[in-house]
Amino acid sequence: MSDDFDFEPIPGLPSLPPQGERILWQGQPDWWALAIRAFHIRKVGVYFAVLVAWRGIAAYAEGLTVAMASRHMLWIALLGATCMAVLALLAYAYARSTIYTVTTRRIVIRSGVALPVTINVPFSQIEAAAVKVRTDGIGDIPVRLTKGNRIAALALWPNWRPWRFTRPEPMLRCIRNASSVASLLASALSGAPVQPHPLLATDAPQPSGTAMPTPAAT
Repeated sequence: MSDDFDFEPIPGLPSLPPQGERILWQGQPDWWALAIRAFHIRKVGVYFAVLVAWRGIAAYAEGLTVAMASRHMLWIALLGATCMAVLALLAYAYARSTIYTVTTRRIVIRSGVALPVTINVPFSQIEAAAVKVRTDGIGDIPVRLTKGNRIAALALWPNWRPWRFTRPEPMLRCIRNASSVASLLASALSGAPVQPHPLLATDAPQPSGTAMPTPAAT
């Protein structure tokens, strides 16, 4: 079976890092967290649950039999289940096609199912970074770009901070070990010596038969 990303010398990177640049971490979004927070699958489920309940109440008020009311409710429930299945499939596909990379010099976001896009965010263009971690340890790390540097929100989606339209903020979204990744990124941004984290480095799978090149020494 062919891989759409066979051209990548390292998964998530269109070319080998230049001399002196080291990969510190690579990871992918958690697909279920992405389904909830980017594709809003829970909200869609609640919406259809309300529709099913409303249809049942309306059928009762109209004097329909239980069998007839159940048929009306079943069609809405099936439609809701289909919509949720499509959203889950999209979230899974986006999570599988997305790889976040943090190096000693930049953040790289490779994402896209039909039209893959690779976005480089050099540290020199980052004004600030933040982190939001939820109770399950999965979180988001948005970065604010310096004035004059802008990436279109459409090119970033879903890897951007919601509701930031005038100054879209690239975001490492729904990643595991978000606190540790944020600490590593903060150290790298400050210019402090950082070593690749041996556990965090396993967040992104490597293709079979392909070895990760040894990072060049700084």
